[in-house]
Amino acid sequence: MAGIEVIAIGFGLMLVLMMLGLHIATALFMTAATGAWWYYGGTMFRPFGTMMWGTLNNFLLVAIPLYVLMGEILMRGGVTERMYVALADWLRRLPGGLLHTNIAASTLFASISGSSVATAATIGTVAFPAFRKQSYSEPWVLGTVASGATLGILIPPSINMIIYGALTNTSIGQLFIAGVVPGALLALLFMGLIIIASVLDPTIAGKDGTVEDAAWRAARRRRLKDLLPPIGIFIVVMGSIYTGWATPTEAAAVGVVASLALVGAYGRLSLGLLREAALTTVRVTAMTLLILIAAFYLNFVVGLLGIPAKVSTAIAAVDVAPWQMILLLVVLYVFLGCFLDSLAMMIATIPIVFPVVTGIGYDPLWFGVFLVVMCEIALITPPVGMNLYVVQGVRGRGSVSTVVRGTLPFVGCVFVLILLITFVPGIVTWLPSSLY
Repeated sequence: MAGIEVIAIGFGLMLVLMMLGLHIATALFMTAATGAWWYYGGTMFRPFGTMMWGTLNNFLLVAIPLYVLMGEILMRGGVTERMYVALADWLRRLPGGLLHTNIAASTLFASISGSSVATAATIGTVAFPAFRKQSYSEPWVLGTVASGATLGILIPPSINMIIYGALTNTSIGQLFIAGVVPGALLALLFMGLIIIASVLDPTIAGKDGTVEDAAWRAARRRRLKDLLPPIGIFIVVMGSIYTGWATPTEAAAVGVVASLALVGAYGRLSLGLLREAALTTVRVTAMTLLILIAAFYLNFVVGLLGIPAKVSTAIAAVDVAPWQMILLLVVLYVFLGCFLDSLAMMIATIPIVFPVVTGIGYDPLWFGVFLVVMCEIALITPPVGMNLYVVQGVRGRGSVSTVVRGTLPFVGCVFVLILLITFVPGIVTWLPSSLY
């Protein structure tokens, strides 16, 4: 059977299993196991145990629970709330007011959490009480929180980038630095959209009831110090990587220690906080690693069947420009994002797509950032957009359709970023190539 036919059948089987409600890891493993058994019989199940041990014994993947734990400690220790109030004081005078605070707070928290879902839940919990006292447009409030949270997997440290690096043998440190400029650019695109929309329709931002007297200005200056802890932790974590002092995994451990010290200095460190942070970390890590184990086995079976080579040969025979191939992938990922979780979409397609993209001349770092950006779209598009449901859950009332309506303008900004990095790849590769 030709490679394309095998892909179509295997991918169709995986989609059906996921739509039936099976766990992502189960769907991935069953797809791989079916292909292995069909072509090679039961002997192909024997390497699974060794492969599972090899995956879980990877020192690089220890970074995942450490980054999750760091974000949990900072969130539960009140660091995020202090940061949000300090940002609100300085950004509320821009057209759009507190809507900019949602984007800026998401950007800053993304630099210490590594997760979009965690960013959405954290910023939503802090932001919504403040907005209930104001007359802001609710769809725009919800849209800025859900869309701003997508930066959690683009701005380093990013759990999705760690997984991509592990699956493709790409440098995690270089992936992290490659996400800095696109992440900052996307945040600016979001804020630019808010400014334009607020100028065209002033009712979006409503009226800010803050009295800007001398006491408020003095308090605003004092609260600037609350921005230093998250910035400091980001500098410590990323600086230790790029100075060569620590690996990404060791840098994550340094970040956890720094977070504990910071929360202790605020007087919020307790056994209850550590217990809740540890439980969440275990849940997220267990889910992620289970998916990874299944993904590595799928990669093994796909490689054994020679599918990547067959697909690369078929693609090479098609006379299209590289940028046209990328736009076709954009269409594919937007379609998949409507049905698959972003992590599942990334893991399921890497074995097939990665050899094709690198074969037509694109840098693995560039493709890593491109893939993460496509995952961002999947996070805020229905019906499976995880950020939509997280924000709706934190909101606790109304319909999720309001959240969807609020995110649609920001999806356009993500597409603008995709066009920019496709036609100007240096946006992604310039900074890593300069530092390395």
